[in-house]
Amino acid sequence: MSILYDEGQQAIATESRRVLEARVNKDELLPLLETTGAWHEGFWTTAKEQGWTALALPEAYGGLDLGLVELGLIAHQAGRSLSGAPFLTASFGAAKAIELYGTDEQKAKWLPGLASGETIGAIAFASGPDALPARPAVTLTGDRLDGTATGVSGGLAADIAVVFANGPGMPALVVADLASVQRKAIDSFDNSRLFADLVFSQTPSETLVGGAAARDAALHILALQAVITAHEQTGGAEAMMEVARDYAVTRRAFGQPIGAFQSIKHRIAELYGLVELARANCIHAASREGQADFVTAAAAARISATEAYDTASRDCVQIHGGIGVTWELGLHLHTRRARSLAIEQGNLLFWEDILVDRLTGEAA
Repeated sequence: MSILYDEGQQAIATESRRVLEARVNKDELLPLLETTGAWHEGFWTTAKEQGWTALALPEAYGGLDLGLVELGLIAHQAGRSLSGAPFLTASFGAAKAIELYGTDEQKAKWLPGLASGETIGAIAFASGPDALPARPAVTLTGDRLDGTATGVSGGLAADIAVVFANGPGMPALVVADLASVQRKAIDSFDNSRLFADLVFSQTPSETLVGGAAARDAALHILALQAVITAHEQTGGAEAMMEVARDYAVTRRAFGQPIGAFQSIKHRIAELYGLVELARANCIHAASREGQADFVTAAAAARISATEAYDTASRDCVQIHGGIGVTWELGLHLHTRRARSLAIEQGNLLFWEDILVDRLTGEAA
């Protein structure tokens, strides 16, 4: 694929940016920081109305049959606007797990609701800081789940979860209805991510894939989500770079714009480089879906986007000086989001290990 978007993809980017800038603002997002269990319902309503929930799913189940590139464009704009809910990524991950590994009956049961957005999905793979543990904390006996899946993004509001479970002598990827599952809210610095521990107790489940293939399947789902998250991080980094640039050319000190000082303009130039590298990695990773090197490309996109967003959110605050840390300006919304996205779907160390393992294998 070309590193440039075609005309149709550019239209998706332009329209999604226009819609989100009109419907999402920091005054609606700030109260969510102090409220556990709430999300920006306007954002999720918009996502459903615009068909973003169906974008990358098959037409047979109510989807639009587009791909990771197009959904990444939406995620990029959501990152710029600070989407107030994690469901676009989480529901996509759950839907792709069912689409790729489920039976026809499971697809017919779950995918239409996920495509319409009426059903919210979550991914519950991690055990503590381990994004894909060798022995998952949740156990599968027959078709019943027991144990606790920790730190599940979107877990407070999800209707179903795809769980990486420890079956008899082997892992399994299963889907579970969360209607009767106990949820323990995690009060975080970015509460709109709706982090929760899910406590399973003899919870009925349906197996998607078991045995040795389950771990590879789980890693593939994490990689799909990582590409979407990387787009969201790149969008946030781009927004912070632009805010820093605009402030630097208007704020004056010692008779000139602060952007004239090398310590400021060099920092903004470095941010531009980080954003463009992350953008290129995201486009490449999205275009490699279904190819042998997809996980490698996803890891590279995730690493570069995490670095770009972390750096841009930090430097933007510093360039603003004292006003940068005020509640009203809202730059801390991006700082918080940068940190929460950095640990979802596996932290930086996890993806660095994945990338090194893959590259070492190729070199050998």
